[in-house]
Amino acid sequence: MNTNFTTHPAAVRWIGDCDGYLQLIDQTCLPRDLKLLECRDVSTVWEAIKMLRVRGAPAIGIAAAYGVCVAVRSCPAEAVANAATDAAKSLATSRPTAVNLFWALDRMQAVIDQTPVSSSAEGESLRAALLAEARAIHEEDRAMCHAIGRHGATLIPDNATLITHCNAGGLATAEYGTALSVMFTCQDQGKRLKVFADETRPLLQGARLTAFELHQRGIPTTVICDSMAAHVMQTQKIDAVIVGADRITARGDVANKIGTYGLAVVAKHHGVPFYVAAPSSTFDLTLMNGSEIPIEQRSREEVVAPYGHHVAPDGVGVYNPAFDVTPAELISALITEHGVISEINVKNIASHFGTKRLLDS
Repeated sequence: MNTNFTTHPAAVRWIGDCDGYLQLIDQTCLPRDLKLLECRDVSTVWEAIKMLRVRGAPAIGIAAAYGVCVAVRSCPAEAVANAATDAAKSLATSRPTAVNLFWALDRMQAVIDQTPVSSSAEGESLRAALLAEARAIHEEDRAMCHAIGRHGATLIPDNATLITHCNAGGLATAEYGTALSVMFTCQDQGKRLKVFADETRPLLQGARLTAFELHQRGIPTTVICDSMAAHVMQTQKIDAVIVGADRITARGDVANKIGTYGLAVVAKHHGVPFYVAAPSSTFDLTLMNGSEIPIEQRSREEVVAPYGHHVAPDGVGVYNPAFDVTPAELISALITEHGVISEINVKNIASHFGTKRLLDS
């Protein structure tokens, strides 16, 4: 058991130049072991996204962008455009719900489409342009996460007790996170916090990852089973619930890790503010209602045999949606890099992002 590390490298990191490779923290090994995964081909990146070795909507998008760069790192210059396009198409099939994946791949495809290749020199230029775009996506997410933290911290009082679900920290993003960025920024400002972290069944991202990150920062953290959150809100003074998101619609419905919807219902009943922190890249303004969001269905083994520990009879039926949808009506505010949306509706979301096309919807 390796627990001697008190800090960890970035969840997603590009090593080298155009001929370099993608390095990921294998998050399936945390918190017991810090294992770094080297991705030198697209299939390894695809598998890492699919199997949650890299996870969290922003981190998935960043990894996919670098995955396109992996595809062209050693191919002939004249084949760069085709290899990059094929990689983008393949990576888009890895997971369906987190819109950041498609947002990042669309940006990479736009670079391909805008950079004609008819010579070796132009192929090399495209190779460099793809890496530059992936790095830009990475740096933009880092800046967005810190901005989310600054805006969200204005909502949290000193000595606050919070509940969070799943993992929306630095492991899920370029740095600092979304929901956890709010907490880290509060800490940076000298505010004192206590956090209840839902374990987040079936894969325990809250217990394994969120508790890991909060503990590293010295924020007092208590892990609870998902089914305990209602009791905690009933019996303790909870100041807010803060979660991240994988996709947010034009009207403000939020897809996040399974269990988020139930937490929002309980928070509403107990009068606890329910905040969602997410960058603009997580908003899908082409969808209006949460019912339109594709919900990923994952394997039965994650429920009946998590991490190889069998907890149910062989042959029993399993339903394993990875996400649920929380209606906008249950959300107190959306926190983005641009600020806080406290009245959540189509008009305010469109105005927040300067998107006039939705105002008359």
